[in-house]
Amino acid sequence: MVEIEKEAPDFTLKSSDGRDVSLKDYIGKKVVLYFYPKDNTPGCTKEACQFRDNINSIEANDAVVIGISLDDSESHKKFIEKFNLPFVLLSDPDAKVSTEYGVYKEKNMYGKKKMGIERSTFVIDRKGIVKKIFRKVKVDGHVGEILKVLEEID
Repeated sequence: MVEIEKEAPDFTLKSSDGRDVSLKDYIGKKVVLYFYPKDNTPGCTKEACQFRDNINSIEANDAVVIGISLDDSESHKKFIEKFNLPFVLLSDPDAKVSTEYGVYKEKNMYGKKKMGIERSTFVIDRKGIVKKIFRKVKVDGHVGEILKVLEEID
């Protein structure tokens, strides 16, 4: 299980443009690593657009945004193009990384139980150490919470 003040587990996943992206590629930068349920759904679109709309403030804190869902690279590519998202989205089709980060859980959707991603964000410092974990994220106001954390960490 991922814990605050511990090293964030490294991973390598495919991006929307087919590249292999590893968390360790971002050592030296702060990372906002967010897990979300599904491309092009109302809550996930709102969350992604709030990251997009605040990207200048995030980057001013020497941070990058990385989104992860179970969607494939082609779905991510369309989502990025449709909403002009200026950050990388990674595909975790077998939920390996989502499971390692403790965000792949049984969810109750309209009375049916199914496995899926619980909306969660991890803020990681320049050395790869987890500084803050947000679980069961409520989209409204979330980016503001993240910006506060980014300002507090080195």
